[in-house]
Amino acid sequence: MSRSRKTRTRFTDPSEPRHIRKMKQARREVAAEAARILATEGQHNYHAAKKKAAERLGVSERLALPSNLEVKDALLSYQALYGGPDHRDTIGKLLRVAARVMQALQTLQPRLVGSVLDGTANAHSRIALHVFPDSVESAILFLVERNVAFNQEQRQIRWFDGQHRQVPVLVFEFEGSDVELVVFEPINLRQSPPSPIDGRPQRRASLAEVEFLLAQEAC
Repeated sequence: MSRSRKTRTRFTDPSEPRHIRKMKQARREVAAEAARILATEGQHNYHAAKKKAAERLGVSERLALPSNLEVKDALLSYQALYGGPDHRDTIGKLLRVAARVMQALQTLQPRLVGSVLDGTANAHSRIALHVFPDSVESAILFLVERNVAFNQEQRQIRWFDGQHRQVPVLVFEFEGSDVELVVFEPINLRQSPPSPIDGRPQRRASLAEVEFLLAQEAC
């Protein structure tokens, strides 16, 4: 009687040294905990979530911090497993608010980016928009003329050439949600900067594309 042949997954590959398998397991655990932090604790910064997760798990940051893409994949898995209808409702609500604020900001050519667009947002997430006014001052004047209270921030982002730049960010509340306007020059509408998650050009959605997503959701 022949014995059934056991197969091994890539996670138990005997050809890998034990310390490599241990490091991979630690990375998965840190990614999972960082995803839980992002989903439940109001944290938005991937690096901060990874550091917090590593500290909680007693894992060396130097050896086992996962990539942002690994954390995003873990976050999508976490939300698919635990989010349920509440998560879908949250994304739908934020998309509807995004559409309305984009309608109000049409002269600034807004484009939706980030977690609301890719479906990883939660109730604490900002609605992130790239806008393209003639100048930062004109974007500020747009809000001032409409009596919109806002805060101004600076953010360092990776640029097309691999260098880093500081860009202005205007943050305000709209219909109970926090909105951030990342202000670019009009010429930058042609090319999106690299994503901090995977390094590819950030996905952007126009108002028409957001309305299409909402129409699909309603079907």
